[in-house]
Amino acid sequence: MNRIDARAAHQLRSVIFECGIAPHANGSVLVAMGNTRVLCGVMIEENVPRWMKEQRVTGGWLTAEYSMLPYSTLTRKPRDIAKGRLDGRSSEIQRLIGRSMRAVVDLEKLGPRTMWVDCDVLQADGGTRTAAITGASLAVTLACRRLVGENKLQEIPIRQLVAAVSVGVIEGVPLLDLNYEEDKAATVDLNLVGTADGALVEVQGAGEEATFSHEELLQMLSLGQKGVADLIAAQRVALEESAAAPDA
Repeated sequence: MNRIDARAAHQLRSVIFECGIAPHANGSVLVAMGNTRVLCGVMIEENVPRWMKEQRVTGGWLTAEYSMLPYSTLTRKPRDIAKGRLDGRSSEIQRLIGRSMRAVVDLEKLGPRTMWVDCDVLQADGGTRTAAITGASLAVTLACRRLVGENKLQEIPIRQLVAAVSVGVIEGVPLLDLNYEEDKAATVDLNLVGTADGALVEVQGAGEEATFSHEELLQMLSLGQKGVADLIAAQRVALEESAAAPDA
């Protein structure tokens, strides 16, 4: 089938990482995947949550927050604070981001610190949660690199990079990295989080008033893992360019 932006079924949208976008953060990245843009920033506190102290849990902690800014969508999205509570979707996504990052960060090596990962959607055109995870992976890496540079850690406490991508089935064809219009038309929607060595962190998939076969699931997983590998390759380039920058 012909895609709206003329991409091949296995092709990602254009991916751009801008590192160091937030000077006061320990690590920050503006990630653009097509027209979706998410600002990911990391702040580090030199303490851990009270529950860790009470339960005598060693090491550090990492937690994430996610929000869509009011002007990120075609119609204004009210802030959660205006409703007095975090909506269910935002809560689900920030927990997913946190799980994805904790899967690849060695919390023991992080030491008694709390790493806050904030992901704010500036513009939404499908795949905001996957873009947030992919950007957060870079922001966390940059923050850990800074800890090493400040002699607070001997080595970066990250086992490997992690990235995420969406896959959907439209008119019976599996497609990688859906934009908003494609996401609306998809009969099956799947989000995949994976690591640099090809392992899976999480898979979220569901039929939208439809079912899908075992064979279709395998096709989507294969397509998603290819997308994750491509994103991690782009992350590595961004990290190399950041390390070579004069103010890195």
